[in-house]
Formats: sequence, structure tokens, C-alpha cells
Amino acid sequence: MSPQERLAAEIKSAMLARDAERLSALRMLKSAIGYAQIERKTGNLSDADFVAVVQKEVKKRRDSFEAFEKGGRPELAEKEKREILVLETFLPQPLSPADLQQLIKATIQELGATSKKEMGPVIKAVQAKAAGRADGKSISTIVGTLLP
Repeated sequence: MSPQERLAAEIKSAMLARDAERLSALRMLKSAIGYAQIERKTGNLSDADFVAVVQKEVKKRRDSFEAFEKGGRPELAEKEKREILVLETFLPQPLSPADLQQLIKATIQELGATSKKEMGPVIKAVQAKAAGRADGKSISTIVGTLLP
């Protein structure tokens, strides 16, 4: 089952369960997928593109969550947090910190990077290998600590 078919099935089950909050988050994701399809002029997104759209939406929710926390709006922050949990079900299983660090070390050796000046290419290569299973912030942090 493709991710888009799974999304349609999840929307249908949320409708039948009368779970308005979950349904809202899923419809928002479907809308974002639709905009991505229009932007790329395609009928179906590849699995990698689908994951990229989901990651983008999760990042938006995390930013909103932090803003609501700082702004003293815990009820809105909690809503964003619940939406993140719904969206994360469409993401691949994330890499453990140890696996991510091992992947980064292997990539650094592969590219022969020796200083922080070469962080950009290392991060780009790791993101391609991780294929949506690690966020850019954690990759950047680990690469920064491993490169002198």
C-alpha cells in the first residue's frame, strides 16, 4: 500500500471513528500532499517526496509548539503536539542516536572530511543516506561535534 493510499484509508477510519482532531490533522496533510503534487506537476508523489512533505509539516508543528509554549498558550501547544503524533505515524522509523552517529562517522571517512569547513557536504550526504529517518538539526549537531 502506497503512503497516499494509506493516508486515504486513515482519513476514512478517522471519519468513521468520528475523531475530529485526528481527521483535521490528516486532511491538512492531504492538502499539503495535493499542493506538492501540483507544484511537481505529477499525479502521485514518490515515497521519498511524500516523506519530505510529512517532515516539513511536522517541522511546522514543532515550531508552532515552541512558539505557543513561549507565548503561554499551553492548550494550543498541546493541540500541536497531538497533531505531530498523528503525522509521525507516516514517517519511517527514526535512526537511533548510536546508529546515526555510526552513519555519520562512516560518511566522514568516505568523504575524507577533516575540518568544520567541510560540514555542508557531509550533512548533505548523511541526509541522503538517512532518507528521512533523521532530522537535519540532529545530523548537524553530531557532525559539528565529530569534525575538529
